[in-house]
Order: sequence, then structure tokens, then C-alpha cells
Amino acid sequence: MRESALETIIGAAVLGVAAVFMWFAIGNGTDRAEASSGTVELGARFNSAKGINVGTEVSMAGVKVGTVRNIRLNTERAEALVTLAISRDLVPLDDGTTARIQSEGLLGGSYINLEPASGFGQIEPCPQGEELFGESGCGEILYTQGSVDLLTLMASFASGSGDDDSSSPASGSYDDPMGSPADDGDVNTESPQSNCSVSDTEDEPAGETE
Repeated sequence: MRESALETIIGAAVLGVAAVFMWFAIGNGTDRAEASSGTVELGARFNSAKGINVGTEVSMAGVKVGTVRNIRLNTERAEALVTLAISRDLVPLDDGTTARIQSEGLLGGSYINLEPASGFGQIEPCPQGEELFGESGCGEILYTQGSVDLLTLMASFASGSGDDDSSSPASGSYDDPMGSPADDGDVNTESPQSNCSVSDTEDEPAGETE
């Protein structure tokens, strides 16, 4: 009896877990379908896409405006081609907009932050028949900044500050290059004419007149 009751409890738990996973999958599929209908694809080229993956958040001013849809490597130029699914309400963007890969903290994840700025035109999605990251350059965000390795940056900063050895002269060891007569006891302060005797300076008596 105890074994059958235990098996019943385990079976119910397994069914419950399966139901949760199914509900989660259905919910994600619905969200993706809704998101796809209200988003457009824009592209961004990064010298380093470390820390971001498919599904990474894309935000603007701290508000989520899209997600990363695809990441692939351009071997010819050694750069990451990142496809962003952006809310249709934000498009077109000014072509001065910058896409930065930022970190939420030392232990936090990474996300892509869009910083809008005016330029000479606008970023429009690629029309039908043209491919993103193609020769036309349609739909691409021109200004990007890749991820920064904070640990490497801190290590380089620490090593740089350790090499800066600026030693100051010890107290009391400063030498006056001009010299001070008051500090030199051997300086002769007598006038060059002080050695002359008084007799040498007296006038000779005038001769007798005949």
C-alpha cells in the first residue's frame, strides 16, 4: 500500500511538472507570435558580441523595446552581425543612433542599449527583396560599441597605476642650485681693497719750494 501511494504521488508530480512546461512553451509561442507581428528587424555590427545571445533584451532609456533575434559571424571582417527585433513604433530611427552592449553590473547580464541621436537621415527597415547586412546597408545602425571585459579593464588599470612610480626628493635633501651666500661659511666677504694699508693711501708730503 505504501509503495502504490508513493508511486501515485510521484506520477502526479511528474504530470504537474509536464503541465507547467507545456503552459510555459505555449505562452512563449504566443508572445513570440505577437512580438513578431509588432516588430521590425534592424541590424548592428559589433567588434565583440560577448555576453549577448538570442533573446537578449534591447532597451532604450531603461525601457525594453525589443530583443536580439539572430547573431552570426562575418569572417571576412571579423565582426558579429546582430539582428534586432525592434518595436515598430520606434522606426524609423535617426541615423545618429548608437547601439551599445552594456552590463547590468559585475555579476549581472548584458543587454543592448539604444541611444537615439539626430544625424543626416533615418534608419529604415529593408524593403522586400533586400537583405539585411547587404551591400545597400539598409536597416543598419551605423554607430555601435561592443562589450567591454570589466575584469580585463580593471587589471590593465591596476597594472598601469602600479608602474607609475613618482618618487619625490627626501626631506632636507633639496639643494639650491643658485647657492646661498649665507649658508656657505667659506665665502670671503671682504672687499678687494680692504688689504691695502693706510700708509699706502696717504698723500706724500709736498716738496720744499726754493
